[in-house]
Amino acid sequence: MRRFLLAMSALSVLTTGASAQDFDVKVFFAKAADTGRAGLAQKTRMVDARPAEPGEVVVTVIKSEGVETRSKPAEAGDMVVRNRCPETGSEQYLVKAANFTKRYSPPQGEAAQGWRPYKPLGTPMRYVTLAASEGPFSFRAPWGEAMVAKPGDAIVQDPANAADTYRIAAASFACTYDVTEAPKAKS
Repeated sequence: MRRFLLAMSALSVLTTGASAQDFDVKVFFAKAADTGRAGLAQKTRMVDARPAEPGEVVVTVIKSEGVETRSKPAEAGDMVVRNRCPETGSEQYLVKAANFTKRYSPPQGEAAQGWRPYKPLGTPMRYVTLAASEGPFSFRAPWGEAMVAKPGDAIVQDPANAADTYRIAAASFACTYDVTEAPKAKS
């Protein structure tokens, strides 16, 4: 019954024309976690990164899905990160300077065409995989951009900061994260 209510909540966002601000992904995540659907996963696959140009806007494109998000203009010290994931088109995204140093190691090698390899620090993230009956729905990402979550995608959340909740496309999650603790209940 609870899954049905969660799905209906997501569906109401779509059918009422509600905006991304109207769907509270943090409440959705909390309810899913309360039913045992949250697990823990760590990003483990090496990435490539380069300094962003101040003012640069990074458009994240997922292969076979299209545009996922558009960043706010980069500021000095921000980094453009590129996943090493051919299944998703090796998508790129902007990471703020303060977050980059928390999430990635120092460079692991020499630069090649401006990109240097970095190892994720593997901070465990809580995640919920969207069931077939959940989504698509739109919500506001922590960086202010609207995101669309679809069945099979992962909604991830920093355990130390519920405001840091966002979508990772199913293929990206499978390619770059390792599950360290599976959910107790299925989606």
